[in-house]
Amino acid sequence: MQYSSELIQTMRQALETVMANVPAHQSVFGLKAAVAECILKAAAHGQTSYDGLVASASDQVQAIISMLT
Repeated sequence: MQYSSELIQTMRQALETVMANVPAHQSVFGLKAAVAECILKAAAHGQTSYDGLVASASDQVQAIISMLT
């Protein structure tokens, strides 16, 4: 799937926002990659707004952390 450069920038910003909100003690190896994958999946399903991508990824952070630890 190809994304516009604007959407790629939005996805990057969403990733950085979500990661900035993860407490340091919960930042486990592989978390950023898994959150990025979550954002990519949301975009693939039509979610293209910054707020929507942040919300989609933020909703999954705790489940991702549990899976990775």
